[in-house]
Amino acid sequence: MKMYLEGPVSTIPKSEIRITGSKSESNRLLLLQALFPPLQIQNLSNADDVQVMLKGLKALSGTVDIHHAGTAMRFLTAFFASREGGDVTLTGSSRMQERPIKVLVDALSALGADISYLRNTGYPPLRIKGRQLNRNKVSLPANISSQYISALLLVAPGMPAGIELELLGEITSVPYIRMTLSLLESLGIETEFSGNRISVKPKKSIDPVTLTVESDWSSASYYYSIVALCPTGTHLKLSSYRRDSLQGDSILADVYRKFGVESRFEESFLHLNKVSHSTKDLVSSSEKILELDLADAPDIAQTLAVTCFGLGMGCRLTGLHTLKIKETDRLEALRAELTKLGASVRVSDKHLELDPSDGIIEDVSIGTYNDHRMAMAFAPLALRTSLYIEDAGVVSKSYPDFWEDLRKLNFRIRTEGQ
Repeated sequence: MKMYLEGPVSTIPKSEIRITGSKSESNRLLLLQALFPPLQIQNLSNADDVQVMLKGLKALSGTVDIHHAGTAMRFLTAFFASREGGDVTLTGSSRMQERPIKVLVDALSALGADISYLRNTGYPPLRIKGRQLNRNKVSLPANISSQYISALLLVAPGMPAGIELELLGEITSVPYIRMTLSLLESLGIETEFSGNRISVKPKKSIDPVTLTVESDWSSASYYYSIVALCPTGTHLKLSSYRRDSLQGDSILADVYRKFGVESRFEESFLHLNKVSHSTKDLVSSSEKILELDLADAPDIAQTLAVTCFGLGMGCRLTGLHTLKIKETDRLEALRAELTKLGASVRVSDKHLELDPSDGIIEDVSIGTYNDHRMAMAFAPLALRTSLYIEDAGVVSKSYPDFWEDLRKLNFRIRTEGQ
């Protein structure tokens, strides 16, 4: 499905957008619910990835296909490895079979897991024979994906001796690790995170408890981008968000202040207001260059790069080494698609540099590379020009209602040919 976004969109109405629960929180809580059935969950995400996780957690044998869902691949690998008596083949899309998982498999094997590669060593598909993981000490590199770490932490309460992790090197995406530990603690599970060591104590049962999933901050990023690209006075209301969020992407509130977007929390609502066009907080405002280290929130890199381009600004984004193993190589994908629009952009294996520019080439067709964030990150440019979004249905991975919600904001969107 190819969408045409007719631009430029001049103004957006004052609106309230209800955003589904966080995919990251939802998948963590679903795994914990499988371990501790007295846990009840409210405001689950309606994303494809969460539906895949729900289905996978019910399997004890046979083949489980998680398609493009990277979080489900990591979490289910640990879950199936720790479920005694199970025998599962865990596979995914062709892209998923190119995404490395050796670090996690090695760590689980060191704990006593029985996992074998069915095709290429280090990559899915996997044959996983569940067994009790009796060892509890393991070390693993900390600078790849925090999902490997979270996968181990989530199954730890069900292990006889819990787990003691030693993280080697600089730790990536610390907020996501802290999110996992906070959710464990909300169930009465003892944890400790000190320096490069994390421990989780075992727990046989929990008292009945209901937890509510906060709305997804990654999804909020696209509305921050929209408000940043709008005139002063623009207001948008998002639900449901907390000032004390567990999600790393909540740094959006601070980051987008640099674009003149003010965030205000009121009850469960997040109000976004465009208060100025000032970029006075930028490191080098005279050169209109935004410099940020996104090691703790790499998923907002695409949105930020597009916002800067839409405003004619440049940026230097670092800490992006995990983006090369996402749904696509996001750095190369950004370089290719921004270049089509007239940008001058350079990428390495862990950073992106965008030069300030004037003007945007119109009616460009943006490739999405099976990546939901590519589709949604580029959509706000309809405030500046007309463009096409290829394979627009890919947004269902994390935000199925995205295009309908944009229509509420006066975005003129149609399927090509209609």
